[in-house]
Amino acid sequence: MPETAIERTIDADLPIYRAPGTVMWKLIASNLLNRPVTEPAPPVDRAALAELAAKVDKAARARLGRSLSIRQVDAGSCNGCELEIHALNNPYYDIERFGIRFVASPRHADVLLVTGPVTINMAEALKRTYDATPDPKWVIASGDCARDGGMFAGSYAVAGGVGAVVPVDLHIGGCPPTPTQLLSGLLALLHHVARGGA
Repeated sequence: MPETAIERTIDADLPIYRAPGTVMWKLIASNLLNRPVTEPAPPVDRAALAELAAKVDKAARARLGRSLSIRQVDAGSCNGCELEIHALNNPYYDIERFGIRFVASPRHADVLLVTGPVTINMAEALKRTYDATPDPKWVIASGDCARDGGMFAGSYAVAGGVGAVVPVDLHIGGCPPTPTQLLSGLLALLHHVARGGA
């Protein structure tokens, strides 16, 4: 059957359709034979991590008489900090084995872990969450954006850093801070409180 002018034009514009499936099989074979290009995970000393988490648990039990409960609040972040916070619960870090847990309600929390610049729409919700958290309570601003608004400072939609809306007890810098930095920050906060800090 002779080709029409339209079929020749389509074949010229889309050469992938000349031999159906051939290109796809080449891609599949290439993906199966070649390893993906990714960055290696940062080295973490498991013993040092376990020691750090155990220190946080011991300090929390000494100060509170029980384990530490954290309520994480996303006040408008890009979710970079959330990925690192969620890593604290994965099997690698598994902070719940040390008695540190994330809770769904601020009424059960000891610490508010706030990420991102506080947007205008989240300012009132953050204030209400802070008010709903029982005393003693501490607020941690996690990440550069939570400290001062970061790259979003001055935006029409941003109220500022967490400190512009609620009092902050600890700033953990980084974009985003690593899980180890988050644990170190919790430990620093508990030691500061144990020495008579806020």
